[in-house]
Amino acid sequence: MARRTKIEAAVTREQLLDAAERVFRDRGVSHTSLAEVAAAAGVTRGAVYWHFKDKADLFEAMCERATLPLDALLSKAGSSPCADPLSALRALSIAALTALATDPRAQAVFEVIFHKTELTGELAPVAGQRERERCECLLSVERLVQQAVAVGQLPADTDTALATRLLHAYVAGIMREWVLDKTAYDLEASAPAFVDMIMAGLLARPPRRTERVLPRVRPRAASAA
Repeated sequence: MARRTKIEAAVTREQLLDAAERVFRDRGVSHTSLAEVAAAAGVTRGAVYWHFKDKADLFEAMCERATLPLDALLSKAGSSPCADPLSALRALSIAALTALATDPRAQAVFEVIFHKTELTGELAPVAGQRERERCECLLSVERLVQQAVAVGQLPADTDTALATRLLHAYVAGIMREWVLDKTAYDLEASAPAFVDMIMAGLLARPPRRTERVLPRVRPRAASAA
């Protein structure tokens, strides 16, 4: 009996997450109530609070379910030395775009994250989590860029932090724009060409660190006795 109850609870939780994806996507997160999510899932409002303490908790669980495989891929990327870091970075970027292109759930959730969410008011606690996840993503990518410098694929004076932010902005920008109009082009087919373009730019003209040169100060003349 206990096992059946546990299974039923897991099914209800999935129904609520599925409903949240649909309703948040249609109405926007801030304009959706938990009662509306419950109605879309065919359960009571009390069932929502059994699984999630508030809308922020529900939203975070919805995002985690869709992005967990990609997060695991990112965490693994820079965790160990790599013989060909730039190839690993290329593969990671293509995998991120391909995952979005081939997963309807990821498409729905990314559309909500990018275009249907204001991280204010009751969703303010989510903003901190989103920022932590962004920083972890940047850290994983920068480790690969640093490895590329260490093995001689990039110049020793490459500004790895700036290169990382440029790569992240490029890939995230493609994701953000594509979910607005998924009929514009075949993202899965185009992903390798998109990534190769930015990788070619990184190899040809990597951002360089600039050292601040302090002006030379003339020594003061000795005071007359």
